[in-house]
Amino acid sequence: MRDLRHLPKLVGAKQSKKALDDGQAAALIVARDAQQTVTAPLVEQAVRQNLPVEWADSMRELGLSCGIRVGAAVVALLR
Repeated sequence: MRDLRHLPKLVGAKQSKKALDDGQAAALIVARDAQQTVTAPLVEQAVRQNLPVEWADSMRELGLSCGIRVGAAVVALLR
């Protein structure tokens, strides 16, 4: 997983949803082991908006790549 610490982003499902709703998201990164009930609606919204969706192997890996000590289900990269 690439280093996301210095990229403009919002971490977490609620924040990512907000970025998608506001048109601020440029791409979505989703952890494969996150609950699908949380991630599936966000992935569907990103696809409808023609945004790239990338996958991380785990929530832990995604959180670490963002520079946080907890796992992250979803990260929205911002425009």
